[in-house]
Amino acid sequence: MNKKLIILGIGKTAELAHYYFTNDSLFEVVAFTVDSKYVDIDTFCGLPVYEFENIETRFLVEDVYIFVAIANSQMNKIRENKIKEVRKKGYRLASYISTMATLFENVKLGEHCFILEDNTIQPFVEIGENNILWSGNHIGHHSKIGHNNFITSHVVVSGNTVIGNNCFIGVNSSLRDGIEIADESLIGAGSFISRNTEEKGVYKAKFAEKSNLNSDQIKGM
Repeated sequence: MNKKLIILGIGKTAELAHYYFTNDSLFEVVAFTVDSKYVDIDTFCGLPVYEFENIETRFLVEDVYIFVAIANSQMNKIRENKIKEVRKKGYRLASYISTMATLFENVKLGEHCFILEDNTIQPFVEIGENNILWSGNHIGHHSKIGHNNFITSHVVVSGNTVIGNNCFIGVNSSLRDGIEIADESLIGAGSFISRNTEEKGVYKAKFAEKSNLNSDQIKGM
């Protein structure tokens, strides 16, 4: 029998969470919930939407799990705070781990994670709670990832790297081995990080430069 799940959120992340949990997990999504000020529809993805403030009047805490489908707003702090509210109400938190992700059996994984397809997570990796790993990342051996992070797609985390809490790592970024990514680091798309970062630091890659030639003037393509 599938475990029943409520998804907190009614945006695109919530729609994706509904799809993944419905098609690739042992959870059955039964409803959505958001704060009352955001309730402007009665249904979402064909399911009822309830006010979060009084969700316990609809579902007993022992009957359902909750997944907080909020992406990376404010360095993941909105998602982090919502999880605290869910726990305060007494509900259990759900995780989604794609069946198309590769996790070795000695990987340590915290609560409330969202790990999508084609992630490769090598042996001896430790991942804390409330982490989102979008599709296609490589997490190298003996790396440690803290809490409340968002790692986008096709990120390379080389072995023995330490990532702190509440970080954002942009698409196609690469982190060299043995470095430390400090809390609340924001690493832009396409960045190569070869040294330790500073807390709350913002790291941006250089934009590609436009050539003076037009594309039809380039030979050998």
